[in-house]
Amino acid sequence: MTDRHGDDGACPWPGSDPLYRAYHDGEWGVPEWDDRALFEKLILDGFQAGLSWITILRKRERFSAAFDGFDPEAIARYGPRDVERLMADAGIVRNRAKIEATIGNARAWLAIMEAGQGSFSAFLWDFVDGRPVQNRFARMADVPAETEVSRAMAKALKARGFRFCGPTIVYAFMQAVGMVNDHLIGCPRHGACAALAGDARAGADLEHSARSG
Repeated sequence: MTDRHGDDGACPWPGSDPLYRAYHDGEWGVPEWDDRALFEKLILDGFQAGLSWITILRKRERFSAAFDGFDPEAIARYGPRDVERLMADAGIVRNRAKIEATIGNARAWLAIMEAGQGSFSAFLWDFVDGRPVQNRFARMADVPAETEVSRAMAKALKARGFRFCGPTIVYAFMQAVGMVNDHLIGCPRHGACAALAGDARAGADLEHSARSG
């Protein structure tokens, strides 16, 4: 863990909050290929809309418990009673539109998984050709809020029934799951995530080759 976020070119946004720093140092920007984990992060980024990410982080464990560990198959079966249960849960963000969107998103996730065209992970990672984009930004002012790729991904997700996945939300999601490495170049995590990207992708390629063979 870095000691002085923001000094010497390191990412300044975690500040001094221990939870935020732990998230920056251990999770943000690490390439993620797991279907369920990607679904979870996309849902949490949708709940973040209009709020700060630290608010979502502090409620993350309760979110997981309330939404059956972000199991899309379980969430897809939710009905009106589940919506009311969640609306009564003070431990999460009680926004009816976002809760109902999560249920719809779970059903859209299942449709992609059942379409016979690969996995949710493959669907998303195809937008960056299966490899994390290694950006080299020196200042936070250089980091975009959205990109052409995030706009294309958002459009594709919406076409498949996803909600609360606009280009800005999607780009924040891409940053978080390591589809783009947006740690500043002066941040120790930039090089660490770049190395993880190579190792993880190599492993995924070997696994794919083994299945194909």
